[in-house]
Amino acid sequence: MLDYETLKIIWWLLVGVLLLGFAVMDGHDMGVGTLLPFVGRTDVERRVVINTVGPHWDGNQVWFITGGGAIFAAWPLVYATAFSGFYWAMLAVLWALFFRPVGFDYRSKVNSPVWRSAWDWGLFVGGAVPALIFGVAFGNLLQGVPFHFLDNLMPVYTGSFWGLLNPFALLAGVVSLSMLTFHGANYLMIRTEGEIQERARKAALIFGSVMLLAFALAGVWVSLGIKGYVITSAVDPAALPNPLDKTVSIQAGAWLANFKAHPLLWLVPGVAFGGGLLALFMAARRYPVLAFIGSGLAELGIIGTAGVAMFPFVMPSSSDPRSSLTVWDSVSSHLTLGVMFWAALIFTPIVIAYTSWAYRKMAGKVTTAFIEANDRSAY
Repeated sequence: MLDYETLKIIWWLLVGVLLLGFAVMDGHDMGVGTLLPFVGRTDVERRVVINTVGPHWDGNQVWFITGGGAIFAAWPLVYATAFSGFYWAMLAVLWALFFRPVGFDYRSKVNSPVWRSAWDWGLFVGGAVPALIFGVAFGNLLQGVPFHFLDNLMPVYTGSFWGLLNPFALLAGVVSLSMLTFHGANYLMIRTEGEIQERARKAALIFGSVMLLAFALAGVWVSLGIKGYVITSAVDPAALPNPLDKTVSIQAGAWLANFKAHPLLWLVPGVAFGGGLLALFMAARRYPVLAFIGSGLAELGIIGTAGVAMFPFVMPSSSDPRSSLTVWDSVSSHLTLGVMFWAALIFTPIVIAYTSWAYRKMAGKVTTAFIEANDRSAY
């Protein structure tokens, strides 16, 4: 079995891979849902849009479920603290996600414009609200979350739901929402044609520009106005996890420390800007596949930038910095991480290979003619 320190790093990377997989794979489904009421002007056009993601959205949802399960198994203290502290925010995400399976399955059950329009807006909520809240959560992590541990390691959250909606967190929410909508617009350009494709292209140019601008503004804000966290005591990466067995200070510019110590890490935000600019250029020139690849790279760079900046912190505490959860002291036992590692090593490549095969099978266009000719099987 691998040593404990190595497994802690590996599971930080694996959880990151699951988050990135969710953003890239399920992110474009959410982006399509967000754009649904706007790029589809008629019932047939909206059914075209829905059919681009309808056959596979639930498979992509597995990335989200697996990510939550991995956090529960690998980082139990993070899971307990985050899901109690962000309780109402998590409920809002779940309530919004409820619209997706019901909307896809029941939208066309009743031939009523009011009924179908209501479910179209429900699918919009199921795509836009989670995307926004995920970004707000990351924005709060970078500022520190108001929680602390008692001596028995029971987490106590001292904040409120409305406290999460602070200016920087809302800016991070804009980054997340525009990022996923941009990705969804590029996907729609691949799978549609005609007026729907042209509306998707215009949406891609708008949301891609907003994403890059908001990400740049967030970077300036972090470097000049957001204090980061630094472990100031000795750390034994192989020790048993105890989040209270360290000292942490809050310092200006601390979130840039990893980039300054390892200049090659600046390539990560470089990928975000490079991928975003590539996607915008390709969308403007009507090369949708390359635009989709570019927006996927932008997602990897943006999420990777947050992860690199915070490492080794996973969930910093603003009310008691010593209680901050890190890669070293929020994990499961050595045995648990080891068993999960071999399971992930076997099944993750299988999931990725199946996903790639499924997307190759559904690479064709969805057209209004197809919808009209297959009325009974369309969404």
